[in-house]
Amino acid sequence: MKFRYFTFSLLALSLSACSLTPALVKPALPVPASYGPTLPEAGGNAADLGWRQMLLDPRLQRLVELALQNNRDLRLAALNVDAVRAQYQIQDASRYPAVGAALGGTRQRGTDNQFTAGIAMSAFEIDLFGRLRSLSDAAFARYLATVEGQRATQLVLIGAVADAYLEECLAEEQLLLSRQTLRDWREALILTQRLRAAQQGSSLDVAQAEGQAAQAEADVLARERALLLARNQLGLLLGGPLPDALPAGWPLADQPVLTQLPAGVPSDLLVRRPDIVQAEYALVAANAEIGAARTAFLPRLSLTAQLGLASPELGDLFRGGARSWSFAPQITQPLFQGGQLRAELQLSKIRTQAAVLQYEQAIATAFREVNDGLAGSATFAQQIAAQQRVVAASGQRQRLSALRYGAGQDSRLELLDAQRQAYAAQQTLLDLRREQFKSAIALYKALGGGLEE
Repeated sequence: MKFRYFTFSLLALSLSACSLTPALVKPALPVPASYGPTLPEAGGNAADLGWRQMLLDPRLQRLVELALQNNRDLRLAALNVDAVRAQYQIQDASRYPAVGAALGGTRQRGTDNQFTAGIAMSAFEIDLFGRLRSLSDAAFARYLATVEGQRATQLVLIGAVADAYLEECLAEEQLLLSRQTLRDWREALILTQRLRAAQQGSSLDVAQAEGQAAQAEADVLARERALLLARNQLGLLLGGPLPDALPAGWPLADQPVLTQLPAGVPSDLLVRRPDIVQAEYALVAANAEIGAARTAFLPRLSLTAQLGLASPELGDLFRGGARSWSFAPQITQPLFQGGQLRAELQLSKIRTQAAVLQYEQAIATAFREVNDGLAGSATFAQQIAAQQRVVAASGQRQRLSALRYGAGQDSRLELLDAQRQAYAAQQTLLDLRREQFKSAIALYKALGGGLEE
């Protein structure tokens, strides 16, 4: 009974030990209180939208599903969480006594035999100044940081799958446009060659038509390569080749882009963005390690104790053995270690300062990413509308130039320029639609969206 009371007293003393960990003072937000005044404002926050509400294309939804199931980076992040959780459990276990059963005996010439059995507690450190508690707090904070790191990996993965899918869509549509253009320009080349044979055209016209067709052929090959690269990237993100049974995707022009995403206020990012929360937990861990480094200068008290039975005969040990106990406290005080303890304390302070800078950098980066996304949502729709007018005007010019060339009123060079302008305008429009969707997804991810389905 006395032994148990003493043990519980030691535990209470350890759990209520003082702490030398400095108070954590978070830096002020290195960003304005609101986003740019010229940008659109809306209530709520886009992070409340599940990724299925943001990514409505059924093919893209299926690709995200497969990536969340099979992506190796995400699986590695999950294993990292499990590993750091185990490290925390190992560290936290050092705050409690390790009790085990012991059975032993001694036999010496000229002396009596001695056999013992009981329970023993070996070298249990009484946490007088909170060293073990500080180390446990640091390990727990690093575990929480890895949990947030896993969540951040999920956001990055969803954004990467969406970007790769958009590259695939762009490559497919540009490939179709390039192939159609190649067919048209090859027909124009044949017509130009016939006109030259009929003495109604020049060798210059033929050379221009040949160059134009060759350029279209080169574009087709470039688009085919871009399509293969985009699918290779998707396969890497999905953790395997693209399955055959995928839903049909939507054209870029039909993608339902949510361009007016509500952004809330910058302070929302502190709880919405897992990378910021991860940096904050890393700061908490580094700060707790300062407390552990400070306690290294102070005395340490450890205890070894045993309670059990003793008997000169092994057969009588559990029948009539006498009760025995031992109690061996030990206190140690560092005297000289060549400056190691001071260096370790200085190192922990430097790591905390670095963690502060990383925390500030995470916030500043998040703020810039949101502002970039808002700038895109404010301008892409108008730019696409203007580019559509460019496509319409260049198409009309191409048709009129073809009529004038057929009537002998325009040169072959004028028609060639009109055709190239119309082709480039259509390619640019496809690029803009892809960029508008990417900008919207980047804003959604920057606001912390993508954690919920």
